[in-house]
Order: sequence, then C-alpha cells, then structure tokens
Amino acid sequence: MTTTVLITGASAGLGAAFARGFAAKGCALVLVARDKARLEAVAAELLRDFGTLSEVLPADLLDPDGCAAVAGRLADTARPVDVLVNNAGFGLPAPYPYNPVEDEERMLDLLVKVPLRLTHALLPGLRERRRGAVLNVSSVAGLLPTGTYGAAKAWLTAFSESLRVDMAPYGVRVLAVVPGFTRTEFQQRAGSDVSSLRDSVWLEPEAVVAKALRDLALRRPVSITGRRYQAYALAVRHLPRTFVAGRMARKRRAPADRTG
Repeated sequence: MTTTVLITGASAGLGAAFARGFAAKGCALVLVARDKARLEAVAAELLRDFGTLSEVLPADLLDPDGCAAVAGRLADTARPVDVLVNNAGFGLPAPYPYNPVEDEERMLDLLVKVPLRLTHALLPGLRERRRGAVLNVSSVAGLLPTGTYGAAKAWLTAFSESLRVDMAPYGVRVLAVVPGFTRTEFQQRAGSDVSSLRDSVWLEPEAVVAKALRDLALRRPVSITGRRYQAYALAVRHLPRTFVAGRMARKRRAPADRTG
C-alpha cells in the first residue's frame, strides 16, 4: 500500500527537502504552496529523480478558501492522506513591538492556526485507519525567549508532544521537528541579517529531513539535528529562565537602536 504524504510549504527549503525524502521512500505526494509554478518545478524534479507522480495543490493557507481547500483534501476519505507535514511558515525582520500588528497576526495564523486546523482535518481518518503520522516543523527558536516567532514555535512543539500522547492508542505517530539555522530561503524572506554566523552553525535541509525520518521511524517525540543543537537544547532546559531572558533581551533591539 502506497503512503500518501501532504507537505505544506513544499515549493522550496525544508518543504522541498521533505518531498525528496519521502519520494525516495516511494511515497505519493501532495505538494502545497502558494506558487503554482514553483510547485510544478518541484513535481517535475521528483518525477525525474524518483519516478514520483505528485499532486500539485496551489493554496494560500492564510486565505480562508485556500486553507479550507487543503483541509478538505486532508479529510477526503476517497483519497486518504497518511502523513501530514506542517512546514509552511515565515518570520519577521524586527522584534514584536516594532512590527505592524497585522503582520504579527498573519505570522501567528500561519504558524499556529493553520497547523491546528489542518491536523484536525486529518485526524479522524488516521484514527479510523489506525496508522499514519503528523510532522510539525518547529524550531530551536521555540526553546528560548525569541519573540513571537519563538513563542509560536514553542506552542507547536508542545502541541506535537501533547497530540502524540492523544494519538498513541491509535498507532498514529506525531513528531516535532526542531531545526536550528538551516540553509533555506527563510532568513532572506524574513529580512534577517545572518552574515555574522559561522558556517559551523548551519544545517543542510537534507540532513534535517534525514534525521526527522529516522526519528519518526523510531517513534521519538522530538527531532533535533546536529550535536551542537542537541547540546543547546539540553543546556537551555537547565539554565535559569531569568538569565536566559536577560541574554536574549540584549540581543533583540529596536531597529533604530541597531547602530553598532
């Protein structure tokens, strides 16, 4: 029986890497993103490299109709989806107090409300079939006080761990994927200056996906790639929150204050 995987944000970055990872395992794919042309390019690459026929589903998940269309596809019992990868997301260039509140709301909707709704649409089918999986792409930003983006990612990790407990009796796996800095378009789109970061902190998308698929097979709750980030995650659990908050506050300044 062929496993069908639906991936949001599949046109580039981690989403496209997840598509390649699942295609290499012989899965059927449903690719979701706003840009139809880029989705079709990914689908053509998967067909060429793996012989995978992909269903292309262009949708803006921040548009109610677009989100409803993807939720409807997930709930379609005639064409069941076995695995959902909630990957779509974006960041903002400034700390929360200095962004338009409308941008903050859009980011929160995409990082929290959309995974909540899409996962809910899929769960009845997974429970009935007593198999399947949900992968939620979180971030190490959720381990520390790193603004509303980090807060949303912290929610996504906690949501994943809770859902894992709820779905365990049905044989459904749930994994929070918690990458560090990864070589994708994310930082450029967010307007983040990462020029000072050393090469050693960067992860390749393929490495994040490979680790996630291994951890999924092992039924682990959280997947963190690389010893650096695994040690980081372990350390922040034991650091005093007041110390951590103070260090992060010194790094996050208003845009006008970033003069040197």
